Amino acid sequence: MLKTKKITAIFSLISFFPSLLWPLLPIRAQFNPHFIISDSELTDYDSMSLDQIQNFLEEQGGTLAKYVDPTVRMTASQIIYDNARLNRINPRYILVLLQKEQSLITDPNPSQDQYNWATGYGICDSCSKNDPTVQKFKGFAMQVDRGAGGTRFYFDNPDKFRFQTGATYTIDDTAVTIKNDATRALYTYTPHLHGNEVLTTLWEKWFSVNYLDGALLQDGENGSIWLIRDGEKHLFKSKSVFLSRYPSFNRVITVNPTELNKYLLGSPIAYPNYSLLQIPTGGVYLLDDDTLRPIDSRETFKLIGFNKEEIIKVALDDISSYKIGEPVTKNDLYPTGTLLQDNKTGGVYFVKSGVKHPVTTRDFLKIYYKNRKITPVSSKELNQYETGPALKLNDGELISVKGQSTVYFVSDGVLRPFNSYETFQGMGFKSENIISVDQKTLDLHTLGQPLTLKK
Repeated sequence: MLKTKKITAIFSLISFFPSLLWPLLPIRAQFNPHFIISDSELTDYDSMSLDQIQNFLEEQGGTLAKYVDPTVRMTASQIIYDNARLNRINPRYILVLLQKEQSLITDPNPSQDQYNWATGYGICDSCSKNDPTVQKFKGFAMQVDRGAGGTRFYFDNPDKFRFQTGATYTIDDTAVTIKNDATRALYTYTPHLHGNEVLTTLWEKWFSVNYLDGALLQDGENGSIWLIRDGEKHLFKSKSVFLSRYPSFNRVITVNPTELNKYLLGSPIAYPNYSLLQIPTGGVYLLDDDTLRPIDSRETFKLIGFNKEEIIKVALDDISSYKIGEPVTKNDLYPTGTLLQDNKTGGVYFVKSGVKHPVTTRDFLKIYYKNRKITPVSSKELNQYETGPALKLNDGELISVKGQSTVYFVSDGVLRPFNSYETFQGMGFKSENIISVDQKTLDLHTLGQPLTLKK
């Protein structure tokens, strides 16, 4: 379980990654030569602790788990960790680079030559390993140092090298438009498609994750934001549409476009929540999340207080993906929801579309209705509404219980605990987005299986 006291001491440092056979690794079909890896992924030097690197090496079965470099008398994991932090390069990238170049992560019996040229630094298509000018780069520790440091130098100094972000080049007979600085640096290091395709495949196998319903993901290449729902990705068509459903962009996780390619394309989220949408024949619908509720008459439209100036005219094709819900009638006093409080018992309810939902803890008022007015009413008035289920936390929330140590992700109303800090951090979540709630709030939900980085 994920521990949450202070973020560096909160989580258990257990590493979970699938094993990998090399070189029998299939090249994945979704390789994007224009955007290999995001800038943030390449430079996330704090993505793995020393223990996590060591655990990873042990799990992969190669000899690096026990290797000690004779020149610096340091373990491979320590060399990788130190160089990642020194050069501000993701240790995951170094691990992938070692496998891409010499299969050192998984090879149970590597040659000395594989150690000597571990990251392929100093070796080029027209170079010989016996060339006296490259001997200074020889050796495992030196190779990791130059592999990490060289990549960082390429990243930081675009003016010194051929490839430029935004420009198009012919690489292995393919026109490649370099979309970001990390991709530029990787082509500077390896100016071929196949090598970078192998690197991307390894990254995908070892470090990519599957996100649950409720996750908010941003394409690291074009900035588009998507909601994962029902196993599909749904595009927010604009920032205003997003902000009609979420208070800020803090929970959005930036991912490589290839992460998004795993999901089927769902219908776009094109209009702000509670928009009034009018079809060509004149009918007006209230948009409630992914459901369209037809307004049954002009009288209802007027009685509820809708404003005709807010109507958006749409084509039938624009709304074909939405579900059709129950009509909005003149009896729906609160079609977008309101808070009512029993003036005798003090009980608070969220009332929407003729149904009252008990607000059983103050957590919901704090999280979702901080600035909403609560209207006192009589028990008689409340009794006219059907009683629905108590409110639950929205999908996508990160929560922990006051005084306890486990952090959960809410998906489909189910609490999924993180098994380690590595999982939490590896999926891109941020500690500042964790919401502290009471045990009573937690008990309203079903407990699901722990989240890990394993697929």
